[in-house]
Amino acid sequence: MKNEVRELRTGRGWSQGDLADKLEVSRQTINAIETGKYDPSLPLAFAIARLFGKPIEKIFFTE
Repeated sequence: MKNEVRELRTGRGWSQGDLADKLEVSRQTINAIETGKYDPSLPLAFAIARLFGKPIEKIFFTE
């Protein structure tokens, strides 16, 4: 699954650690999501969407 997490995060000037702290996950989890090595759980995907104020389908999508 593709995603816009890195673009949204860097657009706010946040490090992976900053985003991880806000979502209460590890920095490694954020790295894995951004690189496409890990698809977040549905609750985590919704938390990311809420944090960035965007619909989930605008952040996570298939090609």
